Amino acid sequence: MIRLLIADDQHLAREGLRQLLSPEPDITFLGAARDGAELVSMAREHRPDVILTDLRMPGTDGITAIRRLTTQAPGTPIIALTTFDTDEYLFGALEAGAVGFLLKDGDPDLYLAAIRAAHRGQGLIDPQVTRRLVRRFAAPPVREPGMELTARETEVLRLLALGRSNAEIAGELRIAPGTVKIHVSRVLAKIGVRTRVQAAIHAYRSGLVSPDE
Repeated sequence: MIRLLIADDQHLAREGLRQLLSPEPDITFLGAARDGAELVSMAREHRPDVILTDLRMPGTDGITAIRRLTTQAPGTPIIALTTFDTDEYLFGALEAGAVGFLLKDGDPDLYLAAIRAAHRGQGLIDPQVTRRLVRRFAAPPVREPGMELTARETEVLRLLALGRSNAEIAGELRIAPGTVKIHVSRVLAKIGVRTRVQAAIHAYRSGLVSPDE
């Protein structure tokens, strides 16, 4: 079961999410916060498996809440949800530590796919905004500071940036899934990021993966 916590300042939005997600047999709906501060408090109390949060909320907004949650509960994946399709929200949420980014007017099936992907340790970005991510990374490569990766860690990072799951990486490199998990953890630590999405951003920025791929 996936224990889910959501946050949105709009009552109708909270109820819409509850009605969409509650019937799913593999999702347990823990509750809904009305702002970022309440979300942080409820996450501390309920310890959810996945968090789905709006970004634009009064008081403590979603991006601030994501930053606090990644410090308070670094192992809990967070998916950002917003009506406002702007770079400020997109990159702000991902840099804060979100593992996924969805638009409220997007396909409802993406919500379920993103929640399940996050629970598996993967990330999902709404296809409507992926083009902007690619354009952002089309700039000349920038050498990112950090510890040097081994050849195998570099292979793992490249495949991760191409959207491969741990199982797929294991199959391509002919190693055990548990070994992939160890490599991913080491890669995140060496390049100084918290999520797979941030690692993928690093791979594009450093030129390890090109937008054409």
